[in-house]
Amino acid sequence: MASSATARTAVRRPLDTARPLDALRCDLGGPAALTRVVSDHLTRLGARVRDGGPGRIALGGGGFAPVTARTDWGPAGSGIEDEATAQAVTGVMAVHGRRHGTPRGLGVDHLATATGVLTVQGLLAGLIGQARGGPPARERTTTADRAGLLTVSQYLAAAGADEPEAVEPAPGGPPFTSSDGVLFELETLDPGAWAEFWRALEAPADAIRAGWRPFQFRYATACAPFPVDLHEATRRHPWARIRRAAALSEAEVCRLRTLAERAAEDDGADPWTLRALGPGRLSTTTAATADRPLAGLTVLEAGRRIQAPLAAHLLGLLGARVIRVEPPGGDPLRGMPPACDGISARWLALNRGKEAVEIDIKAPGDRSRLRELVADADVFLHNWAPGKAAELDLDAEHLTAVNPSLVYAYTGGWADRLDDAPMGTDFMVQARTGVGEAAHPAGEPPVPSLMTLLDVLGGLHGTEAVLAGLLLRERTGHGVRVDSSLLGAADTLLAPALRRAATGADPRHPAGFRHPLRTSDGWIAPSDTSAPAAAAYDVSGMCTEDALDQLRAHGLTATAVTTDLSALHHDPRLSGSISRDAHGAPAVPDPWSFA
Repeated sequence: MASSATARTAVRRPLDTARPLDALRCDLGGPAALTRVVSDHLTRLGARVRDGGPGRIALGGGGFAPVTARTDWGPAGSGIEDEATAQAVTGVMAVHGRRHGTPRGLGVDHLATATGVLTVQGLLAGLIGQARGGPPARERTTTADRAGLLTVSQYLAAAGADEPEAVEPAPGGPPFTSSDGVLFELETLDPGAWAEFWRALEAPADAIRAGWRPFQFRYATACAPFPVDLHEATRRHPWARIRRAAALSEAEVCRLRTLAERAAEDDGADPWTLRALGPGRLSTTTAATADRPLAGLTVLEAGRRIQAPLAAHLLGLLGARVIRVEPPGGDPLRGMPPACDGISARWLALNRGKEAVEIDIKAPGDRSRLRELVADADVFLHNWAPGKAAELDLDAEHLTAVNPSLVYAYTGGWADRLDDAPMGTDFMVQARTGVGEAAHPAGEPPVPSLMTLLDVLGGLHGTEAVLAGLLLRERTGHGVRVDSSLLGAADTLLAPALRRAATGADPRHPAGFRHPLRTSDGWIAPSDTSAPAAAAYDVSGMCTEDALDQLRAHGLTATAVTTDLSALHHDPRLSGSISRDAHGAPAVPDPWSFA
């Protein structure tokens, strides 16, 4: 916790730029697909990265002893050996495929990307613990199967709840199509705006009413079985008319952009920004341990939905005390069905173990209470609507006046990088950046995934940015502002596809990419390298085990696809076990394990 005690100076040195890894070097080893993001992000943070061959990752120099990590796909012998098999085992294929009615692999390497970001988090956390005077960090291992479990943790929690889903999962969902062939995403958080938009397009009243609930819960269920009349309504009107209807109703629409369009405007910006502020004073005491390098630090989180709550959840797993700032009456998402022991299972997946304080940020007296909490905190993290913090005098300049040593963190949608940006929600960012095209192979319509891909990855980027800010604070003695965004997460995820698009190559994978094979009692997923040869075998009449045996007999790698998330509790292929929390809700293992 920040205090007025004398600042530490053991590893501090003045830095000319806001790069916490300046003067550090990294020897990088591990699977190339998993270390792509590690190399890129460490370089952007200031480290000199060189190929260390197979094996571990070692980051040190600049006054730091080496901090080491390992990254891999999954446990040896588990059959998890690449993105496709990791998605199959962890339930990602099942959740992403809900809108299609069958398991379907993501065309983007979401788990490899998440694993890379988590690996960087572990390295930064180890350096922070060392800078705070803690014992040497233990080597952390990050695997794609644990990244996958974290990705599906909310869906898994719902599957293990005491009651069924509020909306029965069934195929269907956006995008919608105009009469002139424009595919578009629709977003609003207001049922009145929803109804007004559809009335302007002359949709039937019963379809408008029936469509709101699946639309409202699509983030939670990864599907949206809308009445067909809604899709037919948009097909009767040109794009210009649809945009007018959105403007009049205050709903928002976004045309699905292509990867080529995104590549043409990509500015190559970092996925987060760090800005050193004024000098502060840090405590000389530490509670950091080898496993919990953030112990003794306090994070104030004013987060909604997924992005900021997930970022704070991971900081808590690294040892920080996390205090949620909730509105009077508590976070309304605590009551979102389905529940475990009366509390939303999804809410518990991201918020278990946190403390909470109720504050009305619109009330001057409560804002004073918040500033008092900030005075004793190390991090203030929020994802309020753009401009809200400044409007309420709760922006970085206001809160660092109270606590000059604060790391002020904002996890937003667009990072002010696009002039025509729509509402900064997961599915709108997917639509605007080309994720919809990248998520599906050639020959299929560009359709944003109804998994919360960018909210999850944006939360991981938020944690990474806070850790970078904390390390920069330790090295400079200054407070720090850090900003991360869903746009930054999309750029990290899409980097390989955008490079292909920029050179004129086809950015999408070939038809049928990561489509599992149907067996008589389930599905199997070949690895990406084995998939072309595996497609030649008809396994539809075989049970799953026999189909796997046949492919393996021909030297091909494949694994069974998890279609029932509750089966993950007992899946021997995973590197960590799923437990139950105090409310009986499923809890996935920490994304890092220790040597």
